[in-house]
Amino acid sequence: MIKAVSILGSTGSIGRQSIAAAKHLGVPVVALTANKKTDLVERQARELKPKFVAMFDENAANDLKIRLADTDICVGSGMQGLIEAATLPEADCVVTAVSGSVGLRPTLAAISEKKRIALANKETLVCAGEIVMPAAKAAGAEIVPVDSEHSAIFQCLMGRQPGELKRILLTGSGGPFRGKSRAELESVTPEQAVKHPNWSMGAKISVDSATMMNKGLEFIEAMHLFGVTPDDIQVVVHPQSIVHSMVELVDGTVIAQLGVPDMGLPIQLAMTYPERKASPFEHLDFYAMKDMSFEAPDYEKTPCLKLAMDCARRGGTAPCIMSAANEVAVAMFLNHRLGYNRIYDCALQAVESIEIVNKPDLEAVLAADEQARVFVREHFS
Repeated sequence: MIKAVSILGSTGSIGRQSIAAAKHLGVPVVALTANKKTDLVERQARELKPKFVAMFDENAANDLKIRLADTDICVGSGMQGLIEAATLPEADCVVTAVSGSVGLRPTLAAISEKKRIALANKETLVCAGEIVMPAAKAAGAEIVPVDSEHSAIFQCLMGRQPGELKRILLTGSGGPFRGKSRAELESVTPEQAVKHPNWSMGAKISVDSATMMNKGLEFIEAMHLFGVTPDDIQVVVHPQSIVHSMVELVDGTVIAQLGVPDMGLPIQLAMTYPERKASPFEHLDFYAMKDMSFEAPDYEKTPCLKLAMDCARRGGTAPCIMSAANEVAVAMFLNHRLGYNRIYDCALQAVESIEIVNKPDLEAVLAADEQARVFVREHFS
């Protein structure tokens, strides 16, 4: 089990649940980071007494310095603050729960210091999996996935030998609009899109789950995490969210990980691995369970999923462009500035319009990310 943890993105859903897991396990939280929510970060800092806190927003950081002037807590800001939190010597684990490509540099910095990465930031691997995974291998840094599906696959592959895996069965609920046509979704509101039937999540990931872009991003992540090709992954719609994913072995055996839909479970495992510890979370009651069903995704009704899978096969900066464009589009949708179906249009047009770079370095990845964001703002605002 880890000795101390830094939590990047402490005010979001995963960040708050990571704090709860650390408190339950008795693991000291030595660093916190957030963007602008100074009220919540101040409360977290006064309760947890970390050594270091960073706010990405400069004004928020200045405000927090004043608020915490009566404490011994150091306050940093900007990207350098995130990197300092990620590389703090006292922490042997870093939870990367920040949203967007902003998490990329801090994650690479933590990897260079051989920290365990409890990975919850999708963009790290979606945008730069070809950079991050080799860097982790070279440094000897562990990457333990926090996402429920990847945690499930990670657990199913524990103790498996190379060559035993035939394919990954990546499950997803299908979101709140499963089965509805594009025409039926034309008038969907942000309030409707964030109401996931099974999971309690942040607004952005809830919208991504509704469009199934989230599953597409997970598809790309799984390729990098587990060293497989797109043809080795099959997406399976499982509306009940009880089976979090499965692996099929070469002899036809299928191993699945089941549990209640609660992110606290994979978060705790990322901190205790390879050990298991008693958890405060609800346990699965098989007597109370109703039928479990599985079906193939309908790509005509979930074009975001198909686009992500196509970008996975295209490689290079294609996944990064798609992800960045989607992030901006979702933010516009949540602010009532873009229609629900236009989210897909934004991502597709960005991928089709921006030059894709093969085998990009970090600077090329970040440049592609920025190009996609600018493209959506200029063409869809």
